[in-house]
Amino acid sequence: MPLPFLTADRAFDQVVDDTPLPYDDRDRWRRPYRPGPWRVGASALLLLLASYVLFAAVIIAFTGTLSGAVTVFAIALVVIAGALRLLRMGVWVSARGLRRVGLFATRTTRWERVVSVRTVQQPVRWLGLPRTVQGQALVLVRKDRAAEELPPLLTTHGADFLARPQAFDRAADTVEAWAAEYGRV
Repeated sequence: MPLPFLTADRAFDQVVDDTPLPYDDRDRWRRPYRPGPWRVGASALLLLLASYVLFAAVIIAFTGTLSGAVTVFAIALVVIAGALRLLRMGVWVSARGLRRVGLFATRTTRWERVVSVRTVQQPVRWLGLPRTVQGQALVLVRKDRAAEELPPLLTTHGADFLARPQAFDRAADTVEAWAAEYGRV
């Protein structure tokens, strides 16, 4: 029984659909890189903490007051929401623009407002902490703002790219390519 879908020897005269695959949809927001191990690890620890807090809420519900259980359950929901938001943080691109997702705020810049996206050598924050080290940053220059006002989009010492310089280079090149294609930079 031949399985033609598993082989590479199909006939050349077969018509191949030119319909785009689901992941080729340029209007969907996508992150052009994978979340880094620091971000994933921190989120995993927060979710582990949330599981203990949920377990404590169940114990309190069976042995204590209902209002105490609801309070602890609400705390667990806040920790879960924080862990999921931490995973969602980063730079997202689509045909409509560039989106920077932070822990508390999301800012979207339309491609028409982008002057340039470039990689520069500058002092960057280490894992988002106040300490700065020398590294590379992907900076966005907009028409309506000075370049110094905006924080960098990506850095080599952020939670996604710490000790992964090749991943930073690939992500920066991808974002720059999106800006060149859609921003008419």
